[in-house]
Parts: sequence; structure tokens; C-alpha cells
Amino acid sequence: MATWVRGQLRRLLVEHPAIESFEWRPNETFGASVPFVATAVATYLTLVFLFGRSIIPLPHPSPALLRLLSSAHNLLLLILSAAMAVGCALSAAARLASPRWLFCFPPSAIPRAGPLFFWAHVFYLSKLYELGDTLLILLAAPRRRLTFLHVYHHAVVVVMCYVWLATAQSLMPIALVTNAAVHVVMYAYYLSSSAGRRWPSRWKRAVTDLQIAQFVFSFLVSGVFLWYHFTGGGCEGMRGWLFNAAFNASLLALFIDFHLKAYKEAKTKAAAAASPKAAES
Repeated sequence: MATWVRGQLRRLLVEHPAIESFEWRPNETFGASVPFVATAVATYLTLVFLFGRSIIPLPHPSPALLRLLSSAHNLLLLILSAAMAVGCALSAAARLASPRWLFCFPPSAIPRAGPLFFWAHVFYLSKLYELGDTLLILLAAPRRRLTFLHVYHHAVVVVMCYVWLATAQSLMPIALVTNAAVHVVMYAYYLSSSAGRRWPSRWKRAVTDLQIAQFVFSFLVSGVFLWYHFTGGGCEGMRGWLFNAAFNASLLALFIDFHLKAYKEAKTKAAAAASPKAAES
């Protein structure tokens, strides 16, 4: 049964003609240019400023409509994240010449085409769609100030995904599968929350912990990448890795800071709630 399911998934997510024939062509493939990325990020930041400061007022959808929009958005990203994780994992297993290629593409040895780059392109486009997360937050609470972590993360991850494709970054398959798998958990949590499920605070903290673990894992596999790069004749995408490593380091610091502040706030609230009970007893 498992073999049959894997075969069907492979035919659908790896061997489909549209996936097999994909090719990343600079300045031709949709999104494959620096001006496109710059325009997308600049537009996002401009709209965040205009909507966030209420310079352009947003509509006020009813709670029921907002829950429906949020549920549909989270469900789509949940399904898409699962497809990207499975599709890229199967593509890497089927197409990479050796296990070493999981960490290090030999210089100029891998064409920017085929299933791996198809899923990397889908991943890149999904990050553009994920900018809608910000709109949903602002629609739910127009006067809420967005955190620097949220805006920075959503804006720069678009650039990172473009850099992956443009430089054929060697750790792209591992990073994509890891991030998409984490997003399956994250959007499942968001979906259940938007549908009305109220989770204990420890579950929200667990989602943040999982994201932090993802960044720590990225540095562990980067150690393997660097070892192959400096001892085995080089790896493709070193410039892309440098950008990715700096971005991940900044995100790790920001997520740890967010985690510590959120945990401290939750602990303070719990202590305050417990104080009246202690006084009554």
C-alpha cells in the first residue's frame, strides 16, 4: 500500500510533464528578475505602511466573513505546504545523483530545471501569496501594530527564495522541505484557531519553538555544506548560502527574543490570575 501511494505521488508530483519540463530562465520565468523582486517587496512595505498607519483605511469585514477568509487562506497554505514538502522530498530522492548532493551541488553540475527547481519556484511564489497573512492581521485588528519580526520575515523571505533559484543554492532542497513541513504544522494550528478552536498557550509556544528549531537545524546542515565546499572542490550557490545564513541568524535572534518576551508575559499573567485565588484561600 505504501509503495503504491509513493508511486502515485511520484507520478503526480515529480514525473508530471509540467513539472519535468520546468526550467528557470532568468528574466523570462515569472518572477525571475531582480526588478520583479524589488517591486514586490517595495509594494508590500508601502502597503504595510499605508494600511498600518490607516492612511488608506481598510474595510471592516464581519467576524464571520473574517473567519471564513482566514480559514480558506490557512487551508490553502496548509495543503500547498504539504504538497511542496512531499514533492521536493520525492524529487530530491529521485533526481539527485548521490546523497552528498543533498548538501552540496557540484559547481555547474546541476541544471536549473526539472522537479527540484519547479518546487523551488512554487515555494518562491507561495511566499508572495503568504504576504496575505499581513492583510488578514490588519483586517482583524486595524489599529494593531505589526511587529518588526512579522514584516521583516515576510519581506526578506521573498528575496531569499529568489536568491535560492538564481544561485542554485545547494541546501535549497533540505531548506525547502524543512520549512514547508514546519508550515504544515503552523498553518494547521492557524486553521484550527481561525475555525474557533482555542488552544492552550503552550501550543502557540510550541509552534514558535518548532520555528526556532528549524533555524538551529539550518546551521547544523550548513556545517556539512561548508565541509564539502572547502574539502571537496566547492559547492554551487555559496553566495546564496551567505545571504541565507545571515537571514537565518537574524531570524533566530528575533524569534528567540519574541519567545522570551511572550513566555514572560504569559507567566506574568498566570501569576496575576493566581494571586486572587491565593488571597481568598
